[in-house]
Amino acid sequence: MPVTESSDSRLRCVLPFEAAPEEVGLLRRAAAKQLDRWGVPVASDEAEVVITELATNVVKHVGEGVSATLVLEWKIDRLRVELHDRCPALPSPRGADCYEECGRGLHLVAGLAVDWGWARTTAGKMVWCEVALREGAVVRYIERAAMALERYRGAESDADRHGRVQGVGLEESAVELIADLLHWTAARGHDPDDILDRAQMRYESQAGAA
Repeated sequence: MPVTESSDSRLRCVLPFEAAPEEVGLLRRAAAKQLDRWGVPVASDEAEVVITELATNVVKHVGEGVSATLVLEWKIDRLRVELHDRCPALPSPRGADCYEECGRGLHLVAGLAVDWGWARTTAGKMVWCEVALREGAVVRYIERAAMALERYRGAESDADRHGRVQGVGLEESAVELIADLLHWTAARGHDPDDILDRAQMRYESQAGAA
């Protein structure tokens, strides 16, 4: 199961997996689902390629069956992808014109990422890269909304779920959050319809300026 957390400046998801060829596709799909859940404005093809290459490198050069971890971190205008494994040996990519299989994946990652590198960790090593997101104010709006929804979901107690099945997406959480906010505005003596109208006007104004 993925472990997610949020702060004022980032969203973070941890996806443990076992290094095996059949696991790479499952990991890629799990990562894509998480990015879609956040609404990350990233080129999905680029993200999936770097995730696939980093995970495949673990299978090929660390060994099948070892435990590894994929970490996704969304911070402002970049998506950071980290691959942690228990092997302390650092990668050694070959020349870009080399047709040998070893090292070609890292050259592909380097070509798609705006920055990348590796480092030793207390448990082994980490290979990381950062993929650029779409520019513009829309990115900040989406990021802010995703963080608010993650906090909202995390603050819900079992008693507050009213029997709702755990694991529903952020879309359903957004509906619930909006409904809760309408209750809050009504309790303060405001007109919920007026609040909705003002929010719609704000959205249209921001969307038109983006």
